[in-house]
Amino acid sequence: MIRNFIGLAFMAEVNRLAISNDKCTESNEDVHVDADQKPGKETNMVEGGDSENMQHHMLLLKLIASRIGCKPEEICDFELQLCDTQPSVIAGVAKEFIFSGRLDNLCMSFCALKALVDATASEESLQDETGVRMIALFDHEEVGSDSAQGAGSPVMFDALERVTSSLSGSDSKVPLEKAIQRSFLVSADMAHCLHPNYMDKHEQNHQPQMHKGLVIKFNANQRYATNAVTSFIFREIGKKNKLPTQEFVVRNDMPCGSTVGPILASGVGIRTVDVGAPQLSMHSIREMCGVDDVVYSHLHFKAFFEDYAEFDKQIKVDY
Repeated sequence: MIRNFIGLAFMAEVNRLAISNDKCTESNEDVHVDADQKPGKETNMVEGGDSENMQHHMLLLKLIASRIGCKPEEICDFELQLCDTQPSVIAGVAKEFIFSGRLDNLCMSFCALKALVDATASEESLQDETGVRMIALFDHEEVGSDSAQGAGSPVMFDALERVTSSLSGSDSKVPLEKAIQRSFLVSADMAHCLHPNYMDKHEQNHQPQMHKGLVIKFNANQRYATNAVTSFIFREIGKKNKLPTQEFVVRNDMPCGSTVGPILASGVGIRTVDVGAPQLSMHSIREMCGVDDVVYSHLHFKAFFEDYAEFDKQIKVDY
């Protein structure tokens, strides 16, 4: 709905901005005039618009106003994003592929949310749970995560602090510090699948393929937060539940992307593994992944929620 992206203000605000603009124009001696524009010539191609006070084209303003039921001059400003309006489809000879916009990272977000819901469907499912099961969905990951809603903000640490303080009944930081040391984060972001036309872009032994499970990502430069301990825990939970996993290391002569994993691992101090379902056409308007991998991802995340606490008690690490 276009309504979700529009910011409206009262007419008084528009008038105030118009008065402010007039004052700025009067005090500005260096006024630029285009070569083809004579003083006093109206350049607005749509009737009814005041081009001097319009930040956006009147045609666009009229279109938006008609959709949300207001006058164009009542729109102070807005944020719009172009997106594919075609519905997602399941296709392929055996209906084995999903074609959709924004699979990265709505696919992992959906699988994580469904896994959390299914892993807490009954009171019995939490009867022996010693931890807190939760997911965190962040905005602005593709542009660095440095925003009020991004993984670079304090929101994750603040949430952990409030939850721990509520359950412990103490304002001391000790329960939070202990909880962080015992916690585990799965950073789930879609992975690059082996492209049949560019197979040389992958290392021979690190070629993620569709229909073969989640990809565990490694990077020595810490573009991914996975290490030997976190990858072992996540992989073994999969093995216990007969769920396949793959491993990926980018070629050392090629740049490597990143995720929120390293940001949260370094900002919070929590053990982290970076994983993702393999896909093609990442960041294009129409992306592609395997149906099987959505199922594997959901089941693996659900198994993680259910088995991690007990499995972690059995792990002994010699540092």
